[in-house]
Amino acid sequence: MKKIKIIADNKIPFLRGVLEPFAVVSYLDPFQITREIIKDAEALLVRTRTKCDSELLEGSTIKFIGTATIGFDHIDTELCEINGTKWINAPGCNSSSVQQYVVSALLTIAKLKKMQLDSITIGIVGVGNVGSKVQKAANILGLKILLNDPPRERKEGNEKFVGLDQLVEESDILTIHVPLNMNGIDKTFHLVNDEFFKKFNKGMIIINTSRGEVIDTNSLRNAIKNEKVISSVLDVWENEPKIDIKLMNLVDIATPHIAGYSIEGKANATAACVNSLNKYFNLGLAENWYPNNLPLPARSKEIIIECNGKSRQEIFFEGINSTYNITEDDKRLRNDVTNFEQQRVEYPTRREFNFYNVQLLNADKSLHEAFSELGFNLIEP
Repeated sequence: MKKIKIIADNKIPFLRGVLEPFAVVSYLDPFQITREIIKDAEALLVRTRTKCDSELLEGSTIKFIGTATIGFDHIDTELCEINGTKWINAPGCNSSSVQQYVVSALLTIAKLKKMQLDSITIGIVGVGNVGSKVQKAANILGLKILLNDPPRERKEGNEKFVGLDQLVEESDILTIHVPLNMNGIDKTFHLVNDEFFKKFNKGMIIINTSRGEVIDTNSLRNAIKNEKVISSVLDVWENEPKIDIKLMNLVDIATPHIAGYSIEGKANATAACVNSLNKYFNLGLAENWYPNNLPLPARSKEIIIECNGKSRQEIFFEGINSTYNITEDDKRLRNDVTNFEQQRVEYPTRREFNFYNVQLLNADKSLHEAFSELGFNLIEP
């Protein structure tokens, strides 16, 4: 049986050696994946840096495209449908990783601004796989929560959701978890723009881990300067990897599109692509493949927290910070902003909450339950 030809992004982790018994695999830098290179291949495994449009796909024999990402705005899905090309993404693959990032951001900003999270309101824009996990974490941290998700509201009714205007009016923090839609009823391109900021009647905090193009860069710069936005956390940027330095210098936390870069998030994405590819071509790889021996972080797996004399927020900060310190990513980006893409490639090993064993000393039952709900493994003192 002739082996199929696969072109794969060489930055997709845990992939090398997995498909070679069943296929001829070429691993390339995203910028090397061209029409000429893929013309006689059957499958493409990519990330967001590869635009799968007519310019790339025309005249090729590609039958399958797998993207090891949640988003799929880099794939011309209509063209795929016309050509009969199967495409898949990895929805929810790194939702727990983004949850970890947002929780770290919330606790870090709260400490920086001397805020008590249980006395403020967070507005979550987009309540899919990621937004739902952020909602769960925000509830555990004691924030009041408002949800905005027009597609879900149309399906489920308006009982759980509010309009964007109400969310802006009543929230202290906005966190954005929407796909990038360039047009249509749910257009999100430049959703946050000058008109959006005019609705702010107080200084707001903004967190964006979705897509850089959801926020108009110039509008956000002006909003920060005019104190419409008093604090901001950006993981995604317009024109990545060439990001706006002036904006970076204005935000409190700036990171190089790594919110979903936990080891588990990467492994889940690769597994989604491999298993779909295996099923589509009936390659013969064992079902439900998953990477073995995931790398270990430099941090200890065991976390011991003395809770006596500390507030719940301080205890949460200590626990979360023991798994992931967002300010380290911020420092790396600011120290070498021209190295945006390389920082993603060389990103340090980060493991999610469920990797860690936590022992809470002198803690009440509700704290144990809260850490358990976040995914930690609780060890009795």
